[in-house]
Amino acid sequence: MDIKTAVQSQFTPVAANYATSTVHAFGPDLAAMLASVALRGDERMLDAGCGAGHTALAFAPRVGVIVALDLTIAMLAQTRRLAQERGLTNLSIERGDVEQLQHPDASFGLVTSRYSAHHYPHPQTALREIARVLRPGGTLLLSDVVAPDAPASDTFLNAIELLRDPSHVRDHTPDQWLRMCSLAGLQAELIGTWPLRLEFEPWVARMNTPFLAITQIRQLIDGAPREVRNTLALTEGEYSFSAATALIRAVKV
Repeated sequence: MDIKTAVQSQFTPVAANYATSTVHAFGPDLAAMLASVALRGDERMLDAGCGAGHTALAFAPRVGVIVALDLTIAMLAQTRRLAQERGLTNLSIERGDVEQLQHPDASFGLVTSRYSAHHYPHPQTALREIARVLRPGGTLLLSDVVAPDAPASDTFLNAIELLRDPSHVRDHTPDQWLRMCSLAGLQAELIGTWPLRLEFEPWVARMNTPFLAITQIRQLIDGAPREVRNTLALTEGEYSFSAATALIRAVKV
C-alpha cells in the first residue's frame, strides 16, 4: 500500500476525531499563522491538506475565497459540516493531491499547510506545486511538528509517530523545510517554534492506534535514553511527551 492510499485508509474511520481535536482546533501556531500575514480580505486561498478544516475555518472570515483540499473524503465531509455549522459561504472543498494540484499557475495569493506536511511522500514536489499555484508575492504558511536536530531524538520521534500512524512519512527539521522552500523558489523564514504537549491516551485514541502498536510505543518510551527523554520532556513512568511545532512563512519571489 502506498502512502497516499495509507493516508486515506488511516484517516477515513477517524475523521470525526480530528473535528473535535483541541490540538488541531486551537494552538499558538494557529494564532501565529493568522497574525503573520497581512490580509486585505479579498484573497484567494488554498488550504493544502486541510484535514477537518480548522485552519480554513479560522481564515475564512479574513479572506475572499478558500479552497479546502484533502485526499480523504471523510475529512472533507467534516470540513463541510463545520463550515455549514458556522455559516461560512466562502469555503469550497476539493478532493486532491498536494503533489498534483489541479489549478492553473498563479491561482492563489495565500496557501496554508498545517499538521499535514509530515504525510507528504515527496515534500519537495509538494512545495514546487505550491510555488507554482502561488501568485508572485504570494505567501505559503507551513506549520507542522518538526524533528529535533539531535539525530537520536529525531529517529525516536519519527519511530513512535510511525508506530502510531502508518501513514506518517517524516517530521522534518526547520532547517530542512527552509532548504526545501528555497529549492522550490520560495523565500522562507522561520517565524517561531512552540512546544506541543501530546497527552498519550488522547494521542493514540485520536488515531485509533492498535493495541500492539501502543504496547510497542510504550516499550520504546520505557527504554528511551536520557538525551531523548530530555528532548521530548518525558517523565519517568509517564508516556505523554512534548514535540515542537514550527511555523514557516515563505514568499514566492
